[in-house]
Amino acid sequence: MKSHRKELCFEIPRRRAFLNITPEIEACLRESGIREGLCLVNAMHISASVFINDDESGLHQDFEKWLEKLAPEHPHAQYAHNGAEDNADAHLKRTIMGREVVVAVSEGQLDFGPWEQIFYGEFDGLRKKRVLVKIIGE
Repeated sequence: MKSHRKELCFEIPRRRAFLNITPEIEACLRESGIREGLCLVNAMHISASVFINDDESGLHQDFEKWLEKLAPEHPHAQYAHNGAEDNADAHLKRTIMGREVVVAVSEGQLDFGPWEQIFYGEFDGLRKKRVLVKIIGE
């Protein structure tokens, strides 16, 4: 069995965003040479997320509205975590959207269902963050 590890870096120029990282993950898979196996993609920061869903802008707007209702950014004083930082809402949003995804690799391709894409969710941007890609298989 082979394994391939790569880190991707993102620096989102605003506090929140959803970024389709499927092309970057597909490039990692090609780089690995693995044809059958599993691909793990996980956010290496507790205020960012990796998840699978549809690449549809209306859905992303719905995510933003829904997450803001569940864990509003303001007022910062509503959170016990906020003190030196003002990102408690980002931690909660990450918990809801998830830390990682695992996708089967079949015949050298990510084995997705219809419309599935991999996204990086940023909830406390304006600084560099990492995503780990680990691919194992043959």
